[in-house]
Amino acid sequence: MQEAGMVLANGDFTSAMGLFDTIRETESDNAAAHYGWAEAAFMRLSIDMEEDVPAGKIMQGYKKAMALDEENLEYVASFANFCLDCGRIPMAVKEYQRLEKMADLAEIPVEDTLFDASRLIVEAIERLDPERNNPMVAPWLKQALTWAVGGLGYSAEDAVTTLSSE
Repeated sequence: MQEAGMVLANGDFTSAMGLFDTIRETESDNAAAHYGWAEAAFMRLSIDMEEDVPAGKIMQGYKKAMALDEENLEYVASFANFCLDCGRIPMAVKEYQRLEKMADLAEIPVEDTLFDASRLIVEAIERLDPERNNPMVAPWLKQALTWAVGGLGYSAEDAVTTLSSE
């Protein structure tokens, strides 16, 4: 695992995938190996721009890791980012919402992550619907705005009050 992690950190995504795959074959219940493989494959797709691994297979890697380690916030956050990168906005929003609930229960702050997610969601929506007229995107925009103001330390109500005051 250490070697695979170092290879991944050095940017050799293909070799990292191979090392994580070897671990997954011998330890099928190793959540970190499934997650590492999915991360390496996602980086190969998004950084190296190689499409030799289908997005569906990468998604399966993330889902397997999350099923094996249901309380790992990092896995959920990375999977949500992956979904967003693939243009699956509804699934990404759902996963970020799950991350938020998990973090609340564990009393772990994730406002910075959700703040960043809000920007990424708005960017993804603008690629889909530059005018933001489609009623389907309204709940996603509302969620993104809620996370954005939360990341600034405001509740939605406080933000409205502040913006409405003179």
